[in-house]
Amino acid sequence: MIIPWRDIDPDTLVNLIEHFVLREGTDYGEQELSMEQKVQRVRQQLDKGEAVIVFSELHESVDIKLRRHMGE
Repeated sequence: MIIPWRDIDPDTLVNLIEHFVLREGTDYGEQELSMEQKVQRVRQQLDKGEAVIVFSELHESVDIKLRRHMGE
């Protein structure tokens, strides 16, 4: 189930994004970005609809998924 990110408490959203960034170990190219920059990039992806927040009832967990990876 997709959860509208704008409905999530701002502090909770930042914590969720930080957890996602730390877990993903995302490659941002040759230049290393700060945690704040990485969080901002994920927020931009959420804002543009490129990423969504998903709640799994089966696993009782929340995750951030890129729309292009939703079918995987």
